[in-house]
Amino acid sequence: MRLDFTSTPEEAAARHYARDYAAAREHFLGLAKAARLPVKSYPNSNRGPLGETLFTDVALQGAADAAKLVVTISATHGVEGFCGSACQSDWLAGTAAATLPKDVAFLHVHAINPYGFAWLRRVTEENVDLNRNFYDFSKPLPENPEYDALADAFVPASLAPDLVAAGEARIKAFREKQGDRALQLARSGGQYRHPRGIFYGGDCPTWSRETLERILADYDLQSKAAIAAIDLHTGLGPYGHGELICDHEPGSPNIATAQAWYGEGVTVPLLGTSASVPKHGTAGTDFWQHHFGPRAVYVALEFGTFSPEQGRGPMREDHVLHARNTVDWNDPETQRIKRALKRHFFPDTVPWREMVLFRSRQVMNLALQGLAGAP
Repeated sequence: MRLDFTSTPEEAAARHYARDYAAAREHFLGLAKAARLPVKSYPNSNRGPLGETLFTDVALQGAADAAKLVVTISATHGVEGFCGSACQSDWLAGTAAATLPKDVAFLHVHAINPYGFAWLRRVTEENVDLNRNFYDFSKPLPENPEYDALADAFVPASLAPDLVAAGEARIKAFREKQGDRALQLARSGGQYRHPRGIFYGGDCPTWSRETLERILADYDLQSKAAIAAIDLHTGLGPYGHGELICDHEPGSPNIATAQAWYGEGVTVPLLGTSASVPKHGTAGTDFWQHHFGPRAVYVALEFGTFSPEQGRGPMREDHVLHARNTVDWNDPETQRIKRALKRHFFPDTVPWREMVLFRSRQVMNLALQGLAGAP
């Protein structure tokens, strides 16, 4: 098996990063068509900011009856889709003519959260963080009293300077008393009581979660002997570094397999080795491990941008903006907020683009090799 990319990461970096959701979708579908890959599209009932239709598109690369499957997923967190879509498109462009092992295929899930991608939001149309939404909602909802205490500091009623300043003072006092780690857990561990807040996990499955479940059924993933799920993210860790975050339970065979395939750099939030804190309702444990047990190995390939502290402001502004009944996309203030949020999760510099594509090629190839050697 030999994967021969016809372009270097430097060359590919100029081709595969789109200006918006619609362009990213067009590029991905064009590459899939050129490679004669079957595509299934799942329409979302919402519209983008310019009235564009929204879809999650799925392309199958390889034999439909392959016993083993690499699943790549982009735009779990909407605006992070610029990176994820580019990684998927780069892989399609570089491996379209490659001969995959006969028992291994790729399933590329493009824009699982198309609303967030199109509207430059990290959340879904329900204002839900999809990677906190894979919770079993028949159970009592998780508590996060520290978030409760800071809810209106993280997302105030408006962006009036006095409200923002008062919120910042409370956050600073919490950090000085409890420490940075406690603040990170309170802020991003997931909360289920404040529907307009950040990192909200919801009170029922979102459209994006239900669509992912439909994809699993439509492509008969339960019949697969082994699955490598790669969820493409941005926003945590050093600039341009691609951390492999494994949200499985410590001691599980899933983590052991991830480390065997990807190496000792795999990190585990529940062990405190990751840039990410432990979370509720995550895809790793609450979706992939729940549905497939040790047969599925999930990693979030997280590309660093800027510090979470730098991201608090853009996320706060975006949540306050969308708490209004309507959002005027053409309003200069809306565009300012959207530019800031997009830049935080997609720096869009040439070195960052190149680092991302080099690492994504490496990780997808490691997943392919790991599955090829799996029983």
